[in-house]
Amino acid sequence: MDAELNKLEHQLEQLIGLYESGKVEARELRTRVARLEADNRVLADKVRLATEKLEALLGQLPEA
Repeated sequence: MDAELNKLEHQLEQLIGLYESGKVEARELRTRVARLEADNRVLADKVRLATEKLEALLGQLPEA
């Protein structure tokens, strides 16, 4: 009986450890996603501005 309880206690400790590790990993991933989304917004704005400038330059070219 003691052996079974010890085994269950060990399994429970492992499960708790995995849960805690999962919480930490999820928090880190949420932070990373937020940072990548912010970077993506910045890059999308840069692409939009570059497109607008290119279109303006193309509009200034004489017709051939």
